[in-house]
Amino acid sequence: MTQPPKGTRRSYGVKTRSYGVKTAPYGFLLPAAVLFALFFALPIGYAVWLSFHKIEIKGLGLGKGARSEVWAGLENYASALTDSEFLASALRVLGYGALVVPVMLGLALLFALLLDSERVRGRSFARLAIFLPYAVPGVIAAVLWGFLYLPAVSPFHHLLEKAGLPQPDLMDGGPLYLAMSNIAVWGGTGFNMIVIYTALRALPAEVYEAAKLDGCSELQIALRVKIPMVVPSLVLTFFFSVIATLQVFNEPMTLKPLTNGIPSTWSPLMKVYNDAFTGGNIHAASATAVVLALATFALSFALLRISNRRTTQGASR
Repeated sequence: MTQPPKGTRRSYGVKTRSYGVKTAPYGFLLPAAVLFALFFALPIGYAVWLSFHKIEIKGLGLGKGARSEVWAGLENYASALTDSEFLASALRVLGYGALVVPVMLGLALLFALLLDSERVRGRSFARLAIFLPYAVPGVIAAVLWGFLYLPAVSPFHHLLEKAGLPQPDLMDGGPLYLAMSNIAVWGGTGFNMIVIYTALRALPAEVYEAAKLDGCSELQIALRVKIPMVVPSLVLTFFFSVIATLQVFNEPMTLKPLTNGIPSTWSPLMKVYNDAFTGGNIHAASATAVVLALATFALSFALLRISNRRTTQGASR
């Protein structure tokens, strides 16, 4: 066996260790990548594939080979975009979002500013109490509020009756929007408050001290210093709220058995559910779901561009 020349060193171990160091991050990422592919990317790809197909029925649709899956092109998308029920559900969700998003973000900002104030006592308890409704699952929250809304079992209706006051029906007509909006605001304000409050706590204390030396009051500091500096957090919570609003499903689906005022296609996701599992047309439901996803992406992208443009213009000034 030939020996290496004198003065040389074996570098096999060094190469092996350097190779292991380079590949180690990919090994840690592999489980997450596999889960992402199996439970996110693959279902999305399958839904897109289904949206371009349809079931073709031959004859009476009986017997083997009478029903076959064929290419449909953009037929399902054309049907989804011209479906009056889908368009009506989209308009209902837009009205629902016009109530939920401003109120929820306004309350979240107000609570965050109050908790960040030096004069507030019991900050830890208040923070937990405001955030706690977010920890309640959406279905359970909708069931609880649904029974509070029902005139026959609601303690509020009982108290109003004893006081001789009118008892509004929150489960039908226009008040139904307020009832469902209340559930969303009650459950989502805490999460948005935590995001904004965390951004406020991260601001440097020197900024507050400089504002106080200039004679600013607590209200002036909040309006002129705190709110402008947490605009990125407000934009982030706004995007989250818009996406959650477009995907509303738990509240109307849970309240539907309690009232006749909620149709089975009240929201776009309920329309998708109804087409797929009640009507049995999973291909049309997939096309509607893809349209909803693209609309959500387009709206979020447009809002993000507008926000970045205003931020850039403000920085340039």
